[in-house]
Amino acid sequence: MDARKNLDLRVGDTVRVWQKIEEKGKTRLQAFEGLVLARKHGTEAGGTFTVRRVASGVGVEKVFPIYSPMIDKIEIIKRSRVRRAKLYYIRHKVAREARRMLRRSKMVVNVSGTTKVVSVEEAPIAPAEPVAAEATSEKEN
Repeated sequence: MDARKNLDLRVGDTVRVWQKIEEKGKTRLQAFEGLVLARKHGTEAGGTFTVRRVASGVGVEKVFPIYSPMIDKIEIIKRSRVRRAKLYYIRHKVAREARRMLRRSKMVVNVSGTTKVVSVEEAPIAPAEPVAAEATSEKEN
């Protein structure tokens, strides 16, 4: 408990939290690595910290109690200097950057036999093909 109290965990740190998971009577360790967005209630008994990571293109946030017995250890991987107490704006920043990357990407479109490269915004929306309707009409005959 003293080790966690003396752990200098700050907003902006990249941490790896080793969490104990119980499955079928066995306990295993699972790592959750990400950026510390917030730290609340200091070093008191109810203190928590929020960690965010992007897994398979989806942002995942977990709130961990500092003194939870289900946390085996907390490793600080990287320190970043931030000028905010809470980094909630990172949620919107990541989404904005993803939209910006999609805007820059090009797409190959086949329009009436001619193939051309266009940006994603210019790409025409193709109507749904009536493949399912033809398949059901054949079953009825």
